[in-house]
Formats: sequence, structure tokens, C-alpha cells
Amino acid sequence: MITRRRTRRRFERRFQRLLPVALPVVLPVAIAGLAPAALGAQAGHVHYLRSVQYDFHVPERWAELRDRIAAQSAASMVLLFDGSRSIMMPDPEEAEEARGGGAGGSDRMDRRALGMALRLRMASASRSDQEDLLQAYVDFGSGAITETREFMGRTFLIAGDRPTYQWKLGTEQREFLGYMVQKATAVHDGAEIEAWFTPQIPVQAGPGEYGGLPGLILVLSLDGGHLLYSATEVNLDGLGDVEIAPPTEGEMVTREEYEALVAEKLEEIRATRGAGNRRRPFDGGLR
Repeated sequence: MITRRRTRRRFERRFQRLLPVALPVVLPVAIAGLAPAALGAQAGHVHYLRSVQYDFHVPERWAELRDRIAAQSAASMVLLFDGSRSIMMPDPEEAEEARGGGAGGSDRMDRRALGMALRLRMASASRSDQEDLLQAYVDFGSGAITETREFMGRTFLIAGDRPTYQWKLGTEQREFLGYMVQKATAVHDGAEIEAWFTPQIPVQAGPGEYGGLPGLILVLSLDGGHLLYSATEVNLDGLGDVEIAPPTEGEMVTREEYEALVAEKLEEIRATRGAGNRRRPFDGGLR
């Protein structure tokens, strides 16, 4: 099982690779000198790599597939934004590549790992194993957020207010993708959040529901990397003919209704597994 301690160490190693240049001195909050054309930019898109550390146990007999199973948790996402709103969604180019994949041995191995990961996820009582954020639309002015989330094979459309994060701005700053980023931290619903944002792109946007900082979030992690978003490309050439609009597909529910459903279904999984099964790692019934 990938423990939280191992997850934190793995995140720290990945994060050091993502932010290779540590500043020798603390800089003032007003940053100048890097990517000056970005200072007035208000519209564009950002590609993120999203990775989630699964909570389910991978049996030892699947050791040769463990890394491939873990790799199934990585996905490319794209955030479109202007000065007043944003929407994040799966990268359409990656989705197209997945639909056109080949049939080689490596592809067959990845499909096998994907199938195993899916069965293990279905038997897990961890919310992060059962839930995927598909789209998130945010109106900066009103604070409204509309999401599509997949939970246990069902797609839900959830409208409400974006969470208000009590961000604490740190003094630590680094260079990332040609921008100077500043560290901010918060605790929300018991989760520790670490964000690196750039005031050089002065929009309140970020991956998913996260934002509200005086600049675009380029790297964000929860609980030491259990969930990690890291930008891989920033494009500030505008949106062209693309329109930012709320998602419309999915079973419409309120936030309260959705949270109650999630709690109920996860409790059902725990009850189904029973106390006897919880004493040993669940393997999805595969042999």
C-alpha cells in the first residue's frame, strides 16, 4: 500500500523536479522581470497534469503491474480562463489519443492494469478512489461553481458556491515555467492545501474548485501530494472562438444532496466488506 508518508516523500521529489530553481533570497511580493508580456494577460489556457494517489491496496502478486496501476491515476486537464470566469475539463487531445490507441503488448498490459485498478477502486471505501472531477466552471464575480463529478459510475451536475479558502501567503518564491510563483497554504475540511501561484497572471483561477488567490495557481497539492495538479504549459494568446460556459450534462443535485449520497454509498461499501474483510487488504476478488 502506498502510505501517506511515502506519498509525501514521492510528492516532495516530484515537486523539487517541478520547481528546480530555489531563490537564494526572499523577493518582495510585487514581482517584475520575468515574462513581462504576461502581466496584463487576462485570457488563455493552462494544461495541468493531475495525479491522484489511490488508497486501495495492490496485492503483492501484482507487483509487476503496481507501477502501471498507479500510472492510471494520472490525467491531463486543461483550464480555460478569462478575467471573469474559468472552466477546467479533461484535455481533449489526450482523450482523442486514448480513443485511437494501438493494440501492442504494452497497450494490452496497460488495459489489464486499468481493469485491475477499476475493480479495486469499485471495492474501495475511499472517496478519492470512487470519485472523479470531470469539469469545474467558476464565476469569479459571484463565486458560483458548477461541477460535473463521476461517483461510482454515475455522473452528477452540482451547482453551488466555490469554497472560501483561508489562504495564508508565504514568503517563499521560486521560478516555474518562466514565471515567479509564490507559496500559499490553507486547511479546508481537514485537508492541507499547498498552492503556488503567479501574480504575473492576475486572475483568481486555478485547477478545479481551487482559486481566489491574487494570481493563477500553477501547482497545487492536497495532503502532501495525495492529489497533485502541476501545470505543464501556459498559453496567454486568448481563447479565440472558444466560449467558457457551465457544464450541462449529468444528474442535477444540490451540494448537500451530493454529499449525503457520497456518505451513504461509502458507508454501504464499508458495511458490505464487513469487519472480517477489513482485517486483511481487499484485492478486488481477483486471482
